This record gives sequence, structure tokens and C-alpha cells, in this order.
Amino acid sequence: MKVTLIHNPDAGSDDLPCGEEPVDLIRRAGHQLVYQSSKDSHWKTVLNKPADIIAVAGGDGIVGAVAELMIGKGTPIAVLPLGTANNIAKTLNLMDVSLAQLINEWSRARRRKFDSGIANGPWGSAHFVEGLGIGLFTDMMTRLDARGNVDLAHLTEPEEKITSVLEMLQARLLTCPEIELHVSVDGRDLSGEYILFEVMNIKSIGPNLFLAPDADPGDGLFDVICLTRGAQETLDRCLEECKEGNPSPNGLPVRRGKRIHIEWEGTPIHIDDQAWPESGASFPPSLTVIDITVEPQSLEFLTPL
Repeated sequence: MKVTLIHNPDAGSDDLPCGEEPVDLIRRAGHQLVYQSSKDSHWKTVLNKPADIIAVAGGDGIVGAVAELMIGKGTPIAVLPLGTANNIAKTLNLMDVSLAQLINEWSRARRRKFDSGIANGPWGSAHFVEGLGIGLFTDMMTRLDARGNVDLAHLTEPEEKITSVLEMLQARLLTCPEIELHVSVDGRDLSGEYILFEVMNIKSIGPNLFLAPDADPGDGLFDVICLTRGAQETLDRCLEECKEGNPSPNGLPVRRGKRIHIEWEGTPIHIDDQAWPESGASFPPSLTVIDITVEPQSLEFLTPL
């Protein structure tokens, strides 16, 4: 098969394979390979070339970026998880399988249909694969970005980084402000003041924050988590379970829907791993309005049989 490999050379740690190993394994499996580093400015153009499989070696950032470009194209994506959190790979149950086994099974792997989301707002239209949200997680993400991730620079192992960010989220819970949101989900009014609001397409976001452990990314629905100050203790317990690697399927209240309307003012949001507005940019002078819809089964990922 013709395989295009998009590789993030910065992904992983000392315990994870470098880019040469996936290349060797793919060639050893008998596939025709086109290699492309995601650090090259023109890397996206390679996705226009014919391929039977688009393989992505890296973490959620590059997997999501590739997926957004492949929406509706019908070519399956094969994830080789080399990142820190690997939320998408965990949703696809890829983490307990070696890279060699994943690659060797590509010719007979199952094609799993996968939804994507589209958010229309002041930025225009933006696709997302993991989730979109406002509140606690966005607040922590923008704080880390503003400091250049210096709080994590001394950590080398993925598990240490994940635990550290989860602990930061627990500490921030004490002072995280409530945000007034005007929200409807499939026409149902869910407006309120929330410390965390997340529209989830998969089970977890960020530092393996399993907010929707029962989420099915192929069911045509988002899992919506909206937590008030009164749910602070429940969220703290959820964060503790995530630190222990045992996310509870019965932890946080979840609503499901396919059309979500949000209006709010003056606080940032995240769309997958990107913050809006960007650092240093100003907010619109009036209410920010987003309309979110699901694009059912617009992607295909390869998963083990």
C-alpha cells in the first residue's frame, strides 16, 4: 500500500521511539512510503498526493491537524502514538498495541468512522476533533502558553507532565471564576454560570482529562459537560481519578446533542489545542457567538481488529 507518513520529530520522550523506527517498520511491512516532517512549512501539501493510508506519528496536536485536513476525503488515518497525552489514540484503543503490531495490521485493520465538529464564530469556521470549551481547562491552557510552559520544562516523562497539569487544575479550582454563558443544546436552554463548559467529541482532552469516558466519536452526537461552582467537589474527584489513571464512567453529568449555540463575553476558549483569541489579541467589543454542529462520520481511522 502507498503510505504517507506525517511525523512530528519533537514528539515523545526517551522511552518512545524516534522517527526512524516508524519509517523502518513501515518499509519492513512492505509499504511504499512517502515521509514528511510536520516541521517543514509546506508539510500539508503532501496530503494532496494519492495514498492508501495517511499515517501520523506524534501526539494529539499533529494528529488533530492532519485529521482536520482529511475531513470528508475518505482516506483512512493510521495513528502512531508518540505524544504526551495521546487522547485520540486512547479513544481508538491504540495504546496497548506496539507500533510494529499496529503497522503490520494496517492491511486488515478495521476502518472506524469518526465524527468531527465545526465551530462558526468570529474566526470564521474551524473544525475540531477533540473538543471545544470555556472555563477551567482553557484558563489553565492559556496560562501555560503565556509562560511558555516553563512550569513543565523540568519534567521529562509524559506521566509526570500529565500529573503536574492535573494538579495545577485542582489548585486552580479554588479560585476559578464562574462564566455566564447563554447556551442551547438542540434547542434546550442550558444557560448558567459555569466554571467549566466543554463540548467533547472524544473521551478526554488535554492532560488525559477524562470528562466524557462514555463518549462515542462515531455516534453523531457531542458530549456536553457544564459544571457550576456546586460541582467543584465532583470535578476535583474526577481530576484525582484521572491522576490515578482510573477515570470514572459515572462521574460528571453529561448531556448529548448535535447542535450547540453559545453566547458569552470576555473570556478565551479553546478549539482542540488552540486558544482563541490568540495571545495578545483583543476580544470582540460585543458578545461572542458560536454555533457548533457535528459532521457525522466525516473521518476514518484504522484500529486493530
